[in-house]
Amino acid sequence: MAVANTTKTSWKLQEMVAHSSNVSSLALGKTSGRLLATGGEDCRVNIWAVSKPNCVMSLTGHTTPVECIQFSSSEEQVVAGSQSGSLRVWDLEAAKILRTLMGHKANVCSLDFHPFGEYLASGSMDTNIKLWDVRRKGCVFRYKGHTQAVRCLAFSPDGKWLASASDDSTVKLWDLTAGKMITEFKEHTAAVNIVQFHPNEYLLASGSADRTMKLWDLEKFKMIGSSEGETGAVRCISFSPDGSCLYSGSEDTLRVYGWEPDRCFDVVHVGWGRVTDLAICNNQLIGVSHSQTNVSLYVVDLNRVKKSGSVIQGLIQDNKPLAVPTPKGSTLRRNYERPTTSCTGQRMKRSSESERRSPEGERRSPSSEDEREDKESSAEITNPDEYKEIFQPRNAISRTPPKRTEPFPAPLEDESFPVKSVPAVEIVTPVPDRAGQLKAAPIASSTPVLRVEPTVVAAAPRPVPVTTPSLAPAPAPRPVVVTAKPRPQPAIIHSTRNEPIGLNVGDFLPPARNKASVVGDEEALVQIRKGHDTMCVMLTSRHKNLDTVRAVWASGDIKTSLESAVSINDLSIVVDILNIVNLKPSLWKLDLCTCILPQIEELLQSKYESYVQTGCTSLKLILKRFWPLISDTLTSPPSVGVDITREERHQKCKACYKQLKNLSNLVKNKAEQVGRHGSTFKELQLLMAPLDY
Repeated sequence: MAVANTTKTSWKLQEMVAHSSNVSSLALGKTSGRLLATGGEDCRVNIWAVSKPNCVMSLTGHTTPVECIQFSSSEEQVVAGSQSGSLRVWDLEAAKILRTLMGHKANVCSLDFHPFGEYLASGSMDTNIKLWDVRRKGCVFRYKGHTQAVRCLAFSPDGKWLASASDDSTVKLWDLTAGKMITEFKEHTAAVNIVQFHPNEYLLASGSADRTMKLWDLEKFKMIGSSEGETGAVRCISFSPDGSCLYSGSEDTLRVYGWEPDRCFDVVHVGWGRVTDLAICNNQLIGVSHSQTNVSLYVVDLNRVKKSGSVIQGLIQDNKPLAVPTPKGSTLRRNYERPTTSCTGQRMKRSSESERRSPEGERRSPSSEDEREDKESSAEITNPDEYKEIFQPRNAISRTPPKRTEPFPAPLEDESFPVKSVPAVEIVTPVPDRAGQLKAAPIASSTPVLRVEPTVVAAAPRPVPVTTPSLAPAPAPRPVVVTAKPRPQPAIIHSTRNEPIGLNVGDFLPPARNKASVVGDEEALVQIRKGHDTMCVMLTSRHKNLDTVRAVWASGDIKTSLESAVSINDLSIVVDILNIVNLKPSLWKLDLCTCILPQIEELLQSKYESYVQTGCTSLKLILKRFWPLISDTLTSPPSVGVDITREERHQKCKACYKQLKNLSNLVKNKAEQVGRHGSTFKELQLLMAPLDY
């Protein structure tokens, strides 16, 4: 097999339009690293083969946006949770809906399949964790203990434990057999986004919005390691297959960590933005991220990544990294004992024991409503050839999707840049309008027809004769009425394209007065630079204002610093300060609440996503830290005598309550929105529910 370009450590594999509306969730198949599931605000789940341009299957049935997705370990099933709290499980090989599970009262935020039995766990914004029996459509057990949304769930390799991560900054470990919590880890200072068990040893890793990744010993139940230096929230983590190191994905960066002692082996700038999921295949790490309707996949060549302090980066023997010396003492840690057989009776015995010990079992029989939900769900095969290659069993023994042994090749330096396509879920074909231009019209076909998007749009394009060769590149003419079928182009966007994705030079050029005129480079640069001076003035003003606030901040008076930021009457300054304070909840005092709550109201109504996100984070912290104090102070009987401190606290709590009451109406209205912000505001609505009593 020829070796591809090995000069690259990381590259963009592809970018595609995955849904007709914003993408809301992603999941890679961890076993093969070759399958991708995407969920969107269009309520669909689409299945893709990694590096292939077209959707393989499109799954329907949900009536609200899909919030999270997960493959089973065999990649034969996929489960998706929605904003309404429902779960749907599809059998990919049979191309049909398998189960519809109802029971959560709010958004489903996390999912995981049990490694052996026909069970899955779900975590929700309603703070509950549920264990489901997929075969019987029943909830086996409900685990309660978190106080905020459950963002991630992970079963241990032996199937006996369940780890959960939550916005309440805790990681909890549950015993599935006993039906109770084993321990709780509280060392994180912000929401925990991800947890994962070590593939062999009794170790658990967690990543958080506090920009740290922590490791926990599951025998002594204590923290044994913590990373520092992440530039942003840790969104996804993955142990290497042999368990020798841990990969951590954050904003645009992949880090490789070791433990005992803590050390960072390597840092790779990937440029994947807010990476959502990781998978490892053929000594390559696949990372996936999304923005609006687009999904991007990136590859990191692990052969070129340093994975220990004693192995030289890039030193490979027989296409395999050299052996890494095992840290002293690590072999003493206990390993998981996996079942030697997949006997169904054994799994059922464990399940029955759990149900017998559980006082809160929620087993129920399938109802007519479930049957109706299943009938309304469907699995449409949009690419039969790719579906047959992936999901059709090669023999009667193995039903696991086939593993492709070849790694993903790095792009060549001179590789061309194909265009994007319309996804198979939104099938269109070009038809001429009255002006002779092509426009999209729906057709009844399961075969996607591609929409070609020009990479550069000139102000006044003119047709170029086909018979006349030209040495200089000419702007592409507008399409005219044609009878030939458009030739499909792969929806893969390689990283070697010189132009930034989503920007067309023509958007920045003035309309030409004469159709025959061509805009020169100098004139184009003048037009592009028109807003440069204005932007410089804005940034200079912002820098000056931040210097003013920083001078007050140096005195150590946080409240005065925040008041000075508010007095400047620039929301961007308030956002900058809040982003710092939100990372350190200990800085929050009751005085800050009375000062900042009116500003939070403005932030929640802002048109800028980052402002809304910062406002929501601040409001969550206020409700979490101060609502019990506010409630107790306002409901406690009046004291005898004069207590000035208590009177001041009572006045502050009264002011905060009034401001929170006003905010609750705004949050309630925003919670009815569809999309990412709607989910956040629904969570805030649950936290603010006590205000109505």
